[in-house]
Amino acid sequence: MHRDSAVYPIFCVVELTADRLLHHSTDAEHRKQDKSRCRLRVGLLNIRVRGIIRLRIKLNLNSSVRVTHSFDCKSGLTASFVILLALLTATGIVEAKQSAAGDGAREENFRPGWSTSLQGGFARQFDTDMNGGGSFSVNRFFIQGGATYVPKLGRSVTISVGYGRNSYDFSGATGLAGLAPWKDIDTLRFGLPVRYRFDERLTLFLLPTLRFSVASSGSLDDGASGGALGGFSYRVSDRLSIGPGVGVLTRIEASTDVFPILLINWKITDRLSLETGRGLAATVGPGLTLNWRTNRKWRFLVGGRFEKLRFRLDEDGPAPRGVGEDRSVPLVLGATYRFNPTVELIVLGGVELDGKLRLNDENGDRIIQEDHDDVAFLALTFRARF
Repeated sequence: MHRDSAVYPIFCVVELTADRLLHHSTDAEHRKQDKSRCRLRVGLLNIRVRGIIRLRIKLNLNSSVRVTHSFDCKSGLTASFVILLALLTATGIVEAKQSAAGDGAREENFRPGWSTSLQGGFARQFDTDMNGGGSFSVNRFFIQGGATYVPKLGRSVTISVGYGRNSYDFSGATGLAGLAPWKDIDTLRFGLPVRYRFDERLTLFLLPTLRFSVASSGSLDDGASGGALGGFSYRVSDRLSIGPGVGVLTRIEASTDVFPILLINWKITDRLSLETGRGLAATVGPGLTLNWRTNRKWRFLVGGRFEKLRFRLDEDGPAPRGVGEDRSVPLVLGATYRFNPTVELIVLGGVELDGKLRLNDENGDRIIQEDHDDVAFLALTFRARF
């Protein structure tokens, strides 16, 4: 016998629907029931011929496409590589064909037009100590409405208007808490999110925004800031879209913020997905959320993001017409209950890490900045589409 000669029992039948491997059997006659969905059969047969492994690859896609090819492999390692290549190719063919079929179905059912949305919620940040003495807590409320026009599948433009109030309660006689530099902060925000799909792979996301954040007795014009978030998403497969993005936002009495964004929508499994996260109320910053959908009604999530709120103060207090800033890194656990396809309720809880409060004068120069202890929070929000 040739020294490289060997028997490789690799005859198998592989059937795939969508992008799942349904079964893998060594019995060629065992799995012959007809499949109504897209089906791919891959047959691999080896023959020992003086140390050469001969593989015959046969693809049969919906009985309409047949491709047969033979490979001569002189080693088991090469044979294994060819098998792997064949299976990957087969998966790609199925996925591409079903992707086209799914897009065709969506195109057929698509109806252009307008829709409206409403979301809102309340969050409670519990009392926490500051490193300069004293403590503070925050109640946060927001409401936002929007109207979306979809002229074509994969393309949309939304006009959104939102209002939020953050009510701070300081206690203590020392440090920043002793100054009690602000109380109620109002934020009015306008957005114009745009989604534009160029083709089956590439989509542009753009979110211009204009916001006014001021103390409740201040002038809106004094708290104006704006900018845009944008990026491209590339559809790698039916399960993964990913791409780079950037945020460019002006700040009150400070230099412009420029930060990277990861645009991702990854369906890791049918129930588990990873996506670019959304913030609560008027905060700004990038984040990621991991979702676990248990059924059509319930979804659980864990996420994290960087959040920052900067606002203009009124003429009263220790820094007349000064600028306040609240920043943190919240880690969130949550549960979403969907009443129907258009209305859902979300319960969130978590902890804010690396929290900082900062008080600046009217020119943006720092007067005092203090860290605060990690602090727990709870939130209840809702989303509805009409």
